[in-house]
Order: sequence, then structure tokens, then C-alpha cells
Amino acid sequence: MGTAEAKFKVGQVVHHRLFDYRGVVIDVDPFFRGPDEPYKPESAGRPVKDRPWYHVLVDGAEHRTYVAESNLEPDALGGPIDHPAVRLHFRSLQGSDYEPLRKMH
Repeated sequence: MGTAEAKFKVGQVVHHRLFDYRGVVIDVDPFFRGPDEPYKPESAGRPVKDRPWYHVLVDGAEHRTYVAESNLEPDALGGPIDHPAVRLHFRSLQGSDYEPLRKMH
């Protein structure tokens, strides 16, 4: 299985196309790395496993999601994400992106 270049980066604020929520990317997998059992290719627009998937802190909530790249787009609203774990991952909002606490390779 090949990997693809990720469209979004850690710290980027994104919008879920289908479920209409905002969030911030905290990690990127080059391909689907979740358990096969709950993966449902018919859900959320049939996301594929061989494209990047993102760990996202959901704005206005306390949970995170695991989202296929095809279901995300850049956030158009701007502004901070309200999630209790933002401070565990980022220093501050710099423009439209968050500055990670640790530098990514």
C-alpha cells in the first residue's frame, strides 16, 4: 500500500465537509491505521484507506476524531478551537494555524 502527501499539517484548523464541525489537526497518518472492525467504507462518503487520515480535536467538544483526508477542507471561519486538549498540543494560535509545542520532523 503506498502513501500519499498530506494536504493538511499538524496545527492546521480544518472543517469536516460532511459533519460540519471545525477542529485542529494533532497528528497525521500516511494511511488508515485504525482497527478494521469499526472501519466502514460506506460511511462518510466512502473514505479510502490508502490516503492520509487525521487525528482532529473537535471544536466545542471534549473528544477527538479520526478523519479521512477526503472529508476535510481548510477552515473558512478562522479563530480558535475550543477543546480542553489544545493546550497539551499547541503553544498558541498564530494566524490561522496553531504552533505545535514540539517541532515536527
